Amino acid sequence: MFSRSSQKKKDSRLRLMNRTRDIEIAASIEVASSGAKRSKGLLGRDGLDPGTGIWIVPCEAVHTFGMRFAIDLIYLDRSHRIRKLCDSVPPWRISGCLRAHSVVELSAGALRSSEVQVGDLVEFLPLDPVESSAEAESTPIEPRGSNEGQR
Repeated sequence: MFSRSSQKKKDSRLRLMNRTRDIEIAASIEVASSGAKRSKGLLGRDGLDPGTGIWIVPCEAVHTFGMRFAIDLIYLDRSHRIRKLCDSVPPWRISGCLRAHSVVELSAGALRSSEVQVGDLVEFLPLDPVESSAEAESTPIEPRGSNEGQR
């Protein structure tokens, strides 16, 4: 059984930044890292709000069969470098990139407004950095095998 707090952490959202150009790509990205979440993706939704999306990891190909709206795609390698971009992919299509490790699905038109390019480096950040840093400060992590009191 999962506690409610662990479920919230699992469903956390991230901010997507383009570090090469120092601009925000999306303000709220849902993470789909479990098999069930990756399989479902955006199916069953009526659309995506501007500035939102889903990060499917691991993933090197997606389909839009059964979807009701077009999406933009950003294919990333393991270093979060952009390997491929697809603009306004309509429903009933397949897209892939063999060099990708993950895919970010965004609302159609997001790529045009964010000026991203193949080769750019992106970063996923917590939505609330203040909360994350306060949590990290209150929960120190000791390396395994460390001897307390020795310097």
